[in-house]
Amino acid sequence: MSAEVARPHSREFVQALAAELSKLWSLPAVWLTLGGSLILNLVLAAAFVSAGLQDLTGTPNALDIGLASISYIQAGYIVLGIVASCSEYTGGQIRTTLTAMPRRSLQLIAAHLALMIVVVPAALITATSGVLLAAIALGDASAPVELGSTVGILAGVTGYLGLTTLISASFGVLLRRTLPAAIVVLGYYFIAGPLLREQTAHAKYLPDTAGLAMWFPQPGDASALSPVHGATVLVAWTLGAFVVALAVYRKRDT
Repeated sequence: MSAEVARPHSREFVQALAAELSKLWSLPAVWLTLGGSLILNLVLAAAFVSAGLQDLTGTPNALDIGLASISYIQAGYIVLGIVASCSEYTGGQIRTTLTAMPRRSLQLIAAHLALMIVVVPAALITATSGVLLAAIALGDASAPVELGSTVGILAGVTGYLGLTTLISASFGVLLRRTLPAAIVVLGYYFIAGPLLREQTAHAKYLPDTAGLAMWFPQPGDASALSPVHGATVLVAWTLGAFVVALAVYRKRDT
């Protein structure tokens, strides 16, 4: 009996995931945001390369320079998460979604998973493109970088952007409107977060600083989080934001 119940539930989830992927695929704002983030990343990477070549105080590092733009590019992924979730409420599309998929928990899980399926490869391409551009432009002037550390840091950047997108999507579910959600999340990541980082050592447990440790570790700072600990903290924040969003989502009328 349980197997018979499990099969329809699994089929329903696959159908929900396919529907959410289809919605993301058909949303122009998703591809405009991702494409714009990639282009802006290359522009900023080129600017940082130029600055690195002019800095005579040390040997430029292609990995550090190529990823210097991530702190700015993350804005695109924050907006992406918010737009993906808030677009449901434009024109009352959420009613159609819930009519077709009345199980709200399943629908929201499928929506977040679909977002990750789209974001992870895009984030990896964006991060890698900046490093490759820096490596090519610097050439022999770049300090040598180990392949293992490069792969690990690129994985950290990809994970950070993906989890940040999910946190933003959860805020989009909570606030339901793109502009207020964008103001809150961008305001934290670009204003409140950096200020708190300078004021207290406990800020290392906040999502932006913990995520930073995933791809920009500080081995010389004994109090800083390691990449693994930073990832653990950021995953906890992501799950917490999702649980709160799901609890509110299930209790709303629409």
